[in-house]
Amino acid sequence: MQIRYSPHPNDYQKLNTNELRSTFLIESLFTPGKVELVYTDADRAIVGSAIPGELPLKLTADAELRSAFFCERREVGILNIGGPGTIVADGKGYEMGKLDSLYVGRGCQNVALFSLETGNPAAYFLLSYPAHATHPTTHAQMKDATPVELGSPADANRRTIYKYIHTGGIKSCQLVLGFTKLQEGAVWNTMPAHTHTRRSEIYMYFDLDPKRRVMHFMGTPQQTRHLVVANRQAVISPSWSIHSGCGTGAYTFCWGMGGENQAFDDMDPAPVETLR
Repeated sequence: MQIRYSPHPNDYQKLNTNELRSTFLIESLFTPGKVELVYTDADRAIVGSAIPGELPLKLTADAELRSAFFCERREVGILNIGGPGTIVADGKGYEMGKLDSLYVGRGCQNVALFSLETGNPAAYFLLSYPAHATHPTTHAQMKDATPVELGSPADANRRTIYKYIHTGGIKSCQLVLGFTKLQEGAVWNTMPAHTHTRRSEIYMYFDLDPKRRVMHFMGTPQQTRHLVVANRQAVISPSWSIHSGCGTGAYTFCWGMGGENQAFDDMDPAPVETLR
């Protein structure tokens, strides 16, 4: 498990491109046959992925967690962005189609991830935060998500937000998770931008053509920077950073948050005219 540390919002301004990428961008996700985990000190989130092959992959506790099993003191949200699969949590199986989600609650001791088609393996995105309360493991399909239509063609940001783990959906201790799908011709997300001091956030971009990229805008509203992000890469967004993107074509991204509250609309606006 890699460990990442967030710089002070004043210190990050001194980082060059390579230093920004190695601090905030996770490029190593979705290697076939492997569970990959990155721990960040931003609200103690763990970002990960798993692509099982003919054999299942197990979610186990790294030595740095000092726990008997991964979910001993944690909860985890899982989104499948690949082919059909199955997740077995403490002996109960959950069928995972593309864009299905599974919330695994604190106390679940055994999590195994399977692919059902070797030529079209499941690709699981994992996001975990510490949990101080126990909620039941819960499965949801895309039809169970709460859709919200936003944007307009004139602003090139027509998109649909699908909420899975939130106060009105799957219950959790502090994790909030869902995904946003941009319509063809739309390229902007989360603009006007915002921050939320009470939560960190993780963006993972996917369903992006290999030749296309997303310019992910980050940093304090008066000292913005950008990261060039490819398909199936993730960005760590500390509480002081904006998180917005503009792509060279349409894309989808998974967003997840953890911190002091779960209020989806708790944000501090950063109007376009104030950005620098």
